[in-house]
Amino acid sequence: MFRQWLAPSVLIFSLLFTACQPVAVAPATPAASAQTGSATAPTANLDDCVTNYDAKIDYFPEKIKLTHTSGFSIEYHNNYKVVTIKTPWQGAKEPLQYALVQCGTPAPADFKKEQIIDVPVKRFVSMSTTYLPFLDELNILDRLVGLDDNTYVNNEKVTKMAAAGKLKMIGFGDKVNVEQAVDLNPDLIMTYAMGSADDAHPKLIEAGLKVVVNAEWLDTSPLGRAEWGKFLAIFFNREAAAEAMFTKTATAYEKLTAQVAQVKTKPTVFTDTAYQGTWYVPGGQSFGAHFLADAGATYLWADEPSTGSAPLAFEAVFDKAKDADFWLNQGYVSSLKDITSADARYADFAAFKSDKVWNNNARTNANGGNDYYESAIAHPDVVLADLIKILHPELLPDHQLVYY
Repeated sequence: MFRQWLAPSVLIFSLLFTACQPVAVAPATPAASAQTGSATAPTANLDDCVTNYDAKIDYFPEKIKLTHTSGFSIEYHNNYKVVTIKTPWQGAKEPLQYALVQCGTPAPADFKKEQIIDVPVKRFVSMSTTYLPFLDELNILDRLVGLDDNTYVNNEKVTKMAAAGKLKMIGFGDKVNVEQAVDLNPDLIMTYAMGSADDAHPKLIEAGLKVVVNAEWLDTSPLGRAEWGKFLAIFFNREAAAEAMFTKTATAYEKLTAQVAQVKTKPTVFTDTAYQGTWYVPGGQSFGAHFLADAGATYLWADEPSTGSAPLAFEAVFDKAKDADFWLNQGYVSSLKDITSADARYADFAAFKSDKVWNNNARTNANGGNDYYESAIAHPDVVLADLIKILHPELLPDHQLVYY
């Protein structure tokens, strides 16, 4: 039978993997923002605006430290922080830079208006589902006022907000509804970019809206991509909570890789399926390949040098993977029958014959929203535990599968 573990439709981390339980997040303190006498240095990042500005005070006593991603950097000043996205999209020639200014304090003079973002953000529009798990675990989903589209959202809280009419949809790409976005009066719209005419951000910026490009999807390290949760947190002054969340995730992930380091046999693995006659296999330096290496797999295209995908003919994949031990991540299929209905030749793979076919769609809702492409970004340790359970079940006898 097709191997797929259906996890309960409850919040994913409440019971399945103790190393990944949500961190209790205390709200940022608003106390120092309401001062009316002499200015006092805050002991935590503020959740409101400064009313008695003092240039000598450090308004960001809680800071992030980046340990696994090189995709962005941050420089703190007393009343503003400068964040630089080094490669905002594939092929970008120049970085993007923003000045995040503590509201109630003066903005630095050497930035354009569209680069200046007042923090903490109170009204937020998300144009990617991958930002939602971080908002949820930072306890700031109440700041969310809009999405690009809610069709494939998996987060139950967000789908309920949308159903209740609490969120507006602004569309995506060059078809973005600028008028709808303006009506929302957001403090910030966060999106991604491809560096093409289809990007939404130029139109939104032209309308005078505050827009930030998030390049998390370009990060090829599972922990590096998870660390982009800190990128989102800095716009809400939630550095302390983001640091605690990521430290817990990284510690769990590294504990798992230490266990895998002891294995002597590493099963062979291939992934995905053909699409319109072409089989796109993850490059050996890609996000997916790094997961497989950390899980103790011998990925058959580990020596392919790209960070993206390599297009191959069906025959080329079959020649190399016909005897592979495991087949993972087949995409939008729910059974072995679905796979062979697409192409009968799939049944000739040894992994198919031995029932070692696993798909990462266990947490897919009725609308087709797959949580692997949502909360898994924030929790690579859970994905890694799933992969280890599949490839080396003796290492994690008590782990219950989450995404597979």
